[in-house]
Amino acid sequence: MSGHSKWSTIKHKKGAADARRGKVFTKIIRELTTAARIGGGDVTGNPRLRKAVDAAKAANMPGDNIDRAIKKGTGELEGVVYEEVSYEGYGPEGVAVLVETMTDNKNRTVSEIRHLFSKYNGNLGAAGCVAWMFDSRGIVLVPHSATTEETLMEVALEAGAEDIKEEGEYWSVQTLPDAVDAVRDAIAGAGIEVESSEVTRIPQTTKALEGKPAETMLKLMSALEDHDDVQHVYANFDIDDAVIEQMSA
Repeated sequence: MSGHSKWSTIKHKKGAADARRGKVFTKIIRELTTAARIGGGDVTGNPRLRKAVDAAKAANMPGDNIDRAIKKGTGELEGVVYEEVSYEGYGPEGVAVLVETMTDNKNRTVSEIRHLFSKYNGNLGAAGCVAWMFDSRGIVLVPHSATTEETLMEVALEAGAEDIKEEGEYWSVQTLPDAVDAVRDAIAGAGIEVESSEVTRIPQTTKALEGKPAETMLKLMSALEDHDDVQHVYANFDIDDAVIEQMSA
């Protein structure tokens, strides 16, 4: 299992704690507003909005907050317009880093993102410098306790999944981006608990880190993910699970 997959799983498990600090709420509200602005406020006809609403409910966001964010997106309520901007760069030892943001001030955001890269021995690069290293994939997480690998494989592959991998306490079902909803619904329809589903970026290759560079890389990841404008961070590091567990405690 690659280090970045382990990091992503740990961050998912910490989601409830992050929500209590308001970090997750801020990011979800921006996604709700942007998804509604782009695709409309009807969740049945807007898959991106449906995912955002599911994420909001999973984080125990009050229904009024969800409704207000959607109405700001559709223009029913006055609100800030967020622009989706991606930044690419390199972390310690040349690790590829892709940062997806939503911002109402690109100049402020790029300045702050550049500062974080520099602070943790990295540098912001030109557009296109690392994005090609990542493939877009759907990921459905299923707890080990929910089913056997054989049963899950039968259901998931029939629904269009590409692969199933073990990720700590979970089975990670991988799909093409446009198949993730169908696979998730098929798994849930078979009575199997689904922990989460999302479209993410998977690195084609990974770079092993240890010692001080590994610690610095994880600090960079945390700093980027804690930034209010940042929605997602992807990187191709491979760090020992024990180090990730210790740094994430």
